[in-house]
Amino acid sequence: MAERDARFHDADGGPLRLWATDAEDLRVVSALVQDAVLPASEMRWQKGARRFAILLNRFRWEHGTRRAERVQTVLTAGDVLSVRGQGVLPGDADTVLSLLSIEWVPGDDAEGTLRLTFAGDGLVEVACECLDVTLRDVTRPYAAPSGKVPGHPDS
Repeated sequence: MAERDARFHDADGGPLRLWATDAEDLRVVSALVQDAVLPASEMRWQKGARRFAILLNRFRWEHGTRRAERVQTVLTAGDVLSVRGQGVLPGDADTVLSLLSIEWVPGDDAEGTLRLTFAGDGLVEVACECLDVTLRDVTRPYAAPSGKVPGHPDS
């Protein structure tokens, strides 16, 4: 029997658990969390544990556009040295953020910066000793409250 690559629909209905340790892995994670929404109060830097965590309501892109579904997902970065933001008020439960992308900006040796870009010019930069990001779905999928698939008009 010939081996084949996994396809998105092979995991239909199952929770995602991904680990990114290089820029290519992170591009997959970024695509899956594009258009995730969260209150600004759902970001935490646990300085003692050297971890940054976000609870996201991500759109389930892995199902194409068949259904408008979201799922709560925890995104964590390990080996965190510092966190800084611009245009984002951490802890503000009334501010809803929309995540556009996540990228890795390499530094010296294995160090670098995890850059989270939000709609409206919001930015969070997480300085890390190395790229160590996990994405884990923590709830069952639910119908997107808007009932719509996020749109991305051509630029």
